Amino acid sequence: MIKINGISKVFKKCEALKNVTFDVNDGEIVGLLGENGAGKSTLMRIISTMLTPTSGDAQISGHDLLSEPEEVRKSIGILFGSEVGLYERLTARENLAYFASLNGMSSKDASKRISELADIFDFNDYIDRRVGTFSRGMKQKIAIARAIVHDPSAILLDEPDAGLDFKASKIIFDFIEMSKANNKSIIFSSHSIENIKNYSDRMVVIHKGQIIKVFDVHEYREKYSDREINDILFNLVSEGEENV
Repeated sequence: MIKINGISKVFKKCEALKNVTFDVNDGEIVGLLGENGAGKSTLMRIISTMLTPTSGDAQISGHDLLSEPEEVRKSIGILFGSEVGLYERLTARENLAYFASLNGMSSKDASKRISELADIFDFNDYIDRRVGTFSRGMKQKIAIARAIVHDPSAILLDEPDAGLDFKASKIIFDFIEMSKANNKSIIFSSHSIENIKNYSDRMVVIHKGQIIKVFDVHEYREKYSDREINDILFNLVSEGEENV
């Protein structure tokens, strides 16, 4: 479970996040939606211990963000859409083995896990090729596999579908749904309203660093038409107001 409690972040005179609070249950997918600069990536970086909040705290899988950062890092897998974080001179297998070792996995366990991930993300055909020769979609699949090679209980994916074709995007979202079935706590951000609607259980809309709305996607689908939901989301993201 992920519990975010009143997190704020100030950079010099810019307040990037303002008292952000929400939970993500085990076996739940929460989608973050907001314009560029809304604070989504900043929030992800704070949850992953890459940034320290100005105020507030969080608990990830029972570990406190501020007092137990090492335990938090062991409990999460994180990917930033524009930062694949791979060594291009190494093969996909070598990259995954290296990051598995950083997470304390034995060679035997790492080898088994890498084989599982190659099947899940469909990269057996190029697992022993150097990453520098890969397309964007191929790198993205390896990058997500790298992020979760240690089988974390919480998964944070910042725009995992960025720049991907339909097939690669579907593989990644199939994995997200599989992770939900395996009782993981998942947060993902996307600029695609359709992906947010299709794959989230709940949606958190952020506008200028503040949470404008948290709602149950399934309930909205029962209450509104697809077009009405799109209009609601557009107004929330661009204006910070709900207009139904």
